[in-house]
Amino acid sequence: MSRIVVVSNRVAVPQRSGVTAGGLAVAVNAALKDKGGIWFGWSGRICPEPSEIPEVTRKAGITYAVVDLKAEDHQEYYNGFANRVLWPVLHYRVDLSEFFRSDLSGYIRVNRMFADHLEKIIRPDDILWIHDYHMMPLAKYLRERGHKNRIGFFLHIPMPPSDIVQALPQHGETVGALAYYDLVGFQTEGDRDNFAHYLETRGGQMTPDGTGVDIGGRRVRLGTFPVGIETAAFARRARHASRAAFVKSFRDSLVGKKLIIGVDRLDYSKGIPNRLEAYEHFLKTRPDWHERVTFVQITPKSRTDVPEYQEMDRYVSHKAGQINGAYSDVSWTPLRYVNRTYSRSALAGFYRAAHVAMVTPLRDGMNLVAKEYVAAQDPADPGVLILSQFAGAAAEMGTGALIVNPHDTEGMANALRRALEMPLAERRERYARMMQVLEARDIDRWAADYLAALAPETATVERRGVSLPRAAIRSVVRLPGAWRSDLVPRGV
Repeated sequence: MSRIVVVSNRVAVPQRSGVTAGGLAVAVNAALKDKGGIWFGWSGRICPEPSEIPEVTRKAGITYAVVDLKAEDHQEYYNGFANRVLWPVLHYRVDLSEFFRSDLSGYIRVNRMFADHLEKIIRPDDILWIHDYHMMPLAKYLRERGHKNRIGFFLHIPMPPSDIVQALPQHGETVGALAYYDLVGFQTEGDRDNFAHYLETRGGQMTPDGTGVDIGGRRVRLGTFPVGIETAAFARRARHASRAAFVKSFRDSLVGKKLIIGVDRLDYSKGIPNRLEAYEHFLKTRPDWHERVTFVQITPKSRTDVPEYQEMDRYVSHKAGQINGAYSDVSWTPLRYVNRTYSRSALAGFYRAAHVAMVTPLRDGMNLVAKEYVAAQDPADPGVLILSQFAGAAAEMGTGALIVNPHDTEGMANALRRALEMPLAERRERYARMMQVLEARDIDRWAADYLAALAPETATVERRGVSLPRAAIRSVVRLPGAWRSDLVPRGV
């Protein structure tokens, strides 16, 4: 079988302190844990003279290959173009992007450097799976070097409509370069369709079966693969965490009050100010809930050197103080605003204790907090998920969550009241519907489906421990049409 090479900006090398990749680490492990393979990317270190060869670590059948970056490379590629341009534009916030040609040059330079390093370790029959917006043009640079491997890309964040993408200077060098992949995967059908329309504006033509686009002399397949979680494992984690002394102490501190929880990195895409304003409106219009509820907003700070994040931090801190100043009593603090990071086990325990979770981003590719909250619930007495219509998770969880518009302050306040007052029978029914989705589409299924779609037509793909021919896989993941693996890029 072909070897799998996963490429991402950060690599979670085991036993290396300070290296984390969040949910991406879980996703990559799902892809590599059974078959093994290579995980390649940035080490997280900055040094004056990086090594010319990747640093290799092997553990549990997985080879970790990492490279260091220079300070200039990190500033321009990561802090600059990836996070000050691509991140806001792809989250529909063109107004917050700050474009410098030097940053784009750094982004291209680092991606070419990654291609140079990959060239030293990949074999002709390797299957490459590239992750996220940091490495959009990587396949283009590998193709330029003559590599004809199957190369797939998965975008973990949103893909906006073509007119927003075209507001990105020199978008053809970044988003347009995704046409050099054999398969580009998205979280939702809307994201996939937005990218298809963008390629059409660049001269691409949809395939007759509607599953790809012919452009620049090659065919790129497009697919929807909603990221899942380790559903069963996270549910077990939550059960165990609920018995931990730390979580018991947290529950005791509530003194019988109902708990609303929000967990988000401090980012303008998460809609935290809107959420606090909705909670403030709820307290203003529903005095009968005073001293009966506590809202805990856990928000680790990120990108603290970026002005937009500093301004949002000031606003959220001010709003939290304003709410507590207006409504708290000596025996009750309506809002706890916490700027620190907790372990996954602690969060699982907090989720299980919460009667309501508010997951209300202004725009999100998926949002795994929504899925983790549901998986953590006690089936006998589950909580209620309030979910933004602009989170990718809404496409799967809409049958059980209360779907809201995060720009509608009064609507979110009404949903909060409904969630707190929802009868047990309705809560159980909604929880059961969402869990059915989470169990059917867990992280292992996500990785298996994507790799099945990316693998060559003649390959045999192992799925859930059973080796199946390609024809059998087709019926499971609904692969349409035939692959065009004979085509090589001739420009976009």
